[in-house]
Amino acid sequence: MVSNDAAMLDLAAPTLPAPVIDALRHGRLVDPFGVLGPHRDEYGIVVRAVMPGAASMQLTDARGETVADMVRLHDDGVFAGRLPGFAQGHPVAQDYRLRVRWPDGSEQTSTDPYAYTLLLGELDLHLFNEGRHLQLGSCLGAQCMTIDGEAGVRFAVWAPNAQRVSVIGDFNGWNPARHPMRLRHGSGIWELFVPEAMGAHGGSRYKYDLTGPHGHAVPDKADPLALATEIPPATASVVACTGRDAPPFAWNDADWMKRRAETDPYAAPMSVYELHVLSWQRAINDAERGWDILAERLVPYIRDLGFTHIELLPITEHPFGGSWGYQPLSLFAPTSRLGSPARFAAFIDSCHQAGIGVILDWVPAHFPTDPHGLAEFDGTALYEHQDPREGFHQDWNTLIYNLGRNEVRGFLLAGAMHWLEHFHADALRVDAVASMLYRDYSREAGQWVPNRFGGRENLEAVAFLRELNSLVRERCPGALTIAEESTAWPGVTASVESGGLGFHFKWNMGWMHDTLRYLSHEPIHRPWHHSDMTFGMVYAWSEAFVLPLSHDEVVHGKGSMIGKAPGDDWQRFANLRAYYGFMWTHPGKKLLFMGGEFAQWREWNHDDELDWALMDQPAHRGIHSLVRDLNRLYRELPALHAMDHRPEGFQWIVGDDHQNSVFAYLRRAAPDSADVVLVVVNMTPVPREGYRLGVPCAGTWEECLNTDAGIYGGSNMGNGGRVEAEASPSHGQAHSVSLTLPPLATLVLRPLSGATG
Repeated sequence: MVSNDAAMLDLAAPTLPAPVIDALRHGRLVDPFGVLGPHRDEYGIVVRAVMPGAASMQLTDARGETVADMVRLHDDGVFAGRLPGFAQGHPVAQDYRLRVRWPDGSEQTSTDPYAYTLLLGELDLHLFNEGRHLQLGSCLGAQCMTIDGEAGVRFAVWAPNAQRVSVIGDFNGWNPARHPMRLRHGSGIWELFVPEAMGAHGGSRYKYDLTGPHGHAVPDKADPLALATEIPPATASVVACTGRDAPPFAWNDADWMKRRAETDPYAAPMSVYELHVLSWQRAINDAERGWDILAERLVPYIRDLGFTHIELLPITEHPFGGSWGYQPLSLFAPTSRLGSPARFAAFIDSCHQAGIGVILDWVPAHFPTDPHGLAEFDGTALYEHQDPREGFHQDWNTLIYNLGRNEVRGFLLAGAMHWLEHFHADALRVDAVASMLYRDYSREAGQWVPNRFGGRENLEAVAFLRELNSLVRERCPGALTIAEESTAWPGVTASVESGGLGFHFKWNMGWMHDTLRYLSHEPIHRPWHHSDMTFGMVYAWSEAFVLPLSHDEVVHGKGSMIGKAPGDDWQRFANLRAYYGFMWTHPGKKLLFMGGEFAQWREWNHDDELDWALMDQPAHRGIHSLVRDLNRLYRELPALHAMDHRPEGFQWIVGDDHQNSVFAYLRRAAPDSADVVLVVVNMTPVPREGYRLGVPCAGTWEECLNTDAGIYGGSNMGNGGRVEAEASPSHGQAHSVSLTLPPLATLVLRPLSGATG
């Protein structure tokens, strides 16, 4: 490596010592701004440039008039020339241009990248190093902008331990000698402005060429702050013109954003349709119009089904499609497989105008080891921990972010804000939170490093998650964070001020595992597993929960939702209908993975689309119709959603009828409210006549949903649509009803107006 040593330079003539020329032509100069660009001496100004492959170069004035020919110092394209008429003391400014003539006769005239002064402000650098710069998506990376009247792209990348960094791309033939970058000492950030006249513009592909701290070559790196990328398996970053000079996306969701900010998420219905975009329908796999096609097809589908939100498996760019997005490398770039970032914004805008919220799965727990990615980014363990006991996920062969480093913590926080603020996402579902919280996660003794107090808790991760959740509440009114956390860590949804992690909701993995295990048992065996359905109420108020039937439950040999149910085909469909009825009436927000809404038989395969042809079969259409009606009922009846997080909203009527596998409970919209529903679940194929249950008020009770109805594919057994409450106390209630319980079915009843307590 060659440093800028004035003694090595013959400034009296446009020439350079051989070692400096050699460093220039190979892109190994430590301080390119110390040699390239304009430099004043007692003779005037000498300008040096590297332009491999150029036939000749000239210096021109701002009007394009030639003022001097540049001398070729080496055949590899090292040039130097003097600006005539510039006396000592004359300002350099941007008073000249570089004109390049290529062997094919074409010309290129541009300002000199090495004539620009410092690009990033000191405040930007300071905030970045403190981990408090939350607008990194418009600061680092590739930003389209105009400087001193010249359009171009400002590149900036954090690589504090690199000896040198060059930006390489379409605009310079991927040659590191063309555009070596300037280090902003103290910050570790390298920067360079490449004029558009040199070929850098929106759509340009680029990477960074680095030399590590010991002089070793580092694999060419994609930009950690890239706003767009090539379509995998290609690995280059792409300049996306969304910088400060680019017009912002014209959002049309002001009404939605206002309503969102004014809504109490705990008292509002939330029914989530989770999907993997690329395998929902194969027609969406269109690199130009994917997001547009999804908007055209998914939005009306979700509106018809009545889900309040969709949740997308990670759409942050990821090299390996088989990871489903859970091993992302570009945390600021929506996947290029479906179109541009602007089209993704338009998709979210379409959802909002249709009244549908958008939840994004987000992965701050780990990242893959692909050589073009974050692994040993500057030749050192920069984003990850150096010690594999802290920095390597044994389960997933991935690397763990070093959350104790300010810049890494800030990188992730800025990424979260990018999706919520720039793209108007309504929530982030944070993946693999349990793996972040415990230093010994999936590790044996001796395979992990204790915290500073000798414990297993990852204190840096706890601090990061608390900061994340505090920032979301402060900066993004109405936006939510949801934790996928599978342990009994206390206070996941408790406020940061009270010592919690500060999430709005947590996936209730225990409820999901228990109830699916119950569903898988033959009805004759269910009396011995009754508590699998009731145990969730023991801890239901310890957190604010989402009940998830997610993608993880329909892959890797676990079978589909309908495949988990026992019996012949009729019983399987009936079991699933009854189970969905139980889920939609149980305290907690709802989440269902795609395909479950019409009972797909096959496990989910990310390489195939859903089996949409099943919608032509009555039994599958019946499940689809039931999910639609469950969503409608759930939204329309406050008793089913307004007190999801409070014990006053739930009361067991029958929770111990093991022998008959019957469950009955009340849901209320407010404490002691007359706005109440009765839910009865019969999980055996045996009809039960005259089953008496206590109710809180007299009068007529309407059977507003029966999962055994013929329109859903059931036997159409029930109570004729209504039943009269009698003045016969039962189950601690002043009145009671005598019901016919259909086989493998859930009933939902409510008192008609005028009913009295």
